[in-house]
Amino acid sequence: MSDSPSLRTPSQRIAWTATIIVSTLVFVFLIAPILAIMPLSFSSGSYLTYPLPGLSLRWYDDFISSPRWMNSLKNSVASTALSMVLGTTAALGLSQWKSRFKPLVLAFVLSPVVVPGVITAVGLYFFFAPIGLTGSYLGLILAHTALATPFVVITVGATLQSFDTNLARAAASLGASPLQAFRRVILPLILPGLASGALFAFATSFDEVVIVLFMAGPEQRTLPREMFSGIRENISPTITAAAVILTTVSVILLATLEGLRRRNERLRGSGA
Repeated sequence: MSDSPSLRTPSQRIAWTATIIVSTLVFVFLIAPILAIMPLSFSSGSYLTYPLPGLSLRWYDDFISSPRWMNSLKNSVASTALSMVLGTTAALGLSQWKSRFKPLVLAFVLSPVVVPGVITAVGLYFFFAPIGLTGSYLGLILAHTALATPFVVITVGATLQSFDTNLARAAASLGASPLQAFRRVILPLILPGLASGALFAFATSFDEVVIVLFMAGPEQRTLPREMFSGIRENISPTITAAAVILTTVSVILLATLEGLRRRNERLRGSGA
């Protein structure tokens, strides 16, 4: 199909218009539940009802000022940071490792992505229980790190496929230490992949419930578990405020990711 609208045939224009209409309808269908929830987060009432009795920011204040809600975020943040370090290190090592066992090791590293969550949760429970890590934040963070790290390996590894290793060698020949070469040369070029991996890692940890039910004790309250308990025990508009805040953060992260991707393309274009 031609990129110029004036060069398209009538059938191509009809197909293009139909594609735009169908895509728009699908997008509206997917985004409508979120748009329906957003106004409820500004309700002054204590129930999720339309029409709104009034406007208020009380539920956002309740989310931010409540230790119960804010403490539930620390697991996702900690597991994301740890998975970024482990995933980036693994991707760098695998990209330079030349061995017939590399596909086997890569399959082992990426296995948490394809193994069903219940199987992973049971395995982690029986692995962590004898060493006393069940019912602790450390065990929960390590379990979520095991789930999130493969996403960082995939995205950073994909970025390293187009990375010119001669750049790192040139930095070393100019006197840069391995740490300086990584910080000044490698990291800026793989930053879009690293940001993508961090986004997927955070989403994996944030959205995970099965492992939390197996691994967490009464004191470990992740955000999905907190929202699940809130919906089951007491439906509060604070849940809608949490949903709006997390949706906004996701949009900001995606916009940042797109900006990093375009910056990386500009750097490659200027290098060429």
